[in-house]
Amino acid sequence: MSRRWIVHAVLLAGGLIMITPFVWQLVVSLQTVTESMRMPPTPVPSWQWHNFADVFRTVPLGRQFLNTVIVTAAVTAGQLLLCSLAAFAFARLEFPGRGPIFLLFLAVLMVPGELFLLPRYEIMQGLGWLNTLQALIAPGVFGAFGTFLLRQFFKTLPRELDEAARLDGANPLQIYWWIMLPLVRPGLLALGLLTVMWSWSSLLWPLVVNTDPEMMTLSAGLASLRGQYLTNYPVLFAGSVVASLPVIVLFVVMQRQLIAGIAFTGSKG
Repeated sequence: MSRRWIVHAVLLAGGLIMITPFVWQLVVSLQTVTESMRMPPTPVPSWQWHNFADVFRTVPLGRQFLNTVIVTAAVTAGQLLLCSLAAFAFARLEFPGRGPIFLLFLAVLMVPGELFLLPRYEIMQGLGWLNTLQALIAPGVFGAFGTFLLRQFFKTLPRELDEAARLDGANPLQIYWWIMLPLVRPGLLALGLLTVMWSWSSLLWPLVVNTDPEMMTLSAGLASLRGQYLTNYPVLFAGSVVASLPVIVLFVVMQRQLIAGIAFTGSKG
């Protein structure tokens, strides 16, 4: 019994540490500028609810919210389609060089994303896509991690399914779409949720490729609120609270499916 209490106490302490930044973000969003910069920090806000209205007047938050929804939906749909196609090919189809090609594919995971910034920017500039939503969407629809994740799911399915479908005259694309894809639904759900959270909070690439506030996403738009000499932290934090709410709600609603999908992937070779 005592060991159980120790485990619960450690988990509770870890949970409190994890939630502290979110609570502090909410507290500062309800303070005045003076209170937010006071040392020692003031834990009790003076309930400045107008900060939430101010952030909508300072930046085009509604437009940026719409941009974020469009980009996140497009990137997630692209990742689910392209990564599942690639994962199916690596897991279920036989072709020369499959193993080395997959290892080369995984090697991309070891390369820091910052190294791709300049080539991607030059490509977008050459296509005339700077300050457009497609510049935010196109690089995000390809992912080595998603391919690896879904490949693990495809590999767990019995080979007899492929053989039975071929005997019935199905081609590889029909096997992928009508038989395999419905069976890897937990993996698709886990990848979809991870992609939504990653795309929603992506900051560096949106800051680099889009400088027009009307074409920015929420994360880049909120970053533009930082001033050179003075930053209105309560307004900035109020915007962060608004931007965080959809992802927090989505995670709370879908957390069981996300955890189950990741755990299933880790338990299979």
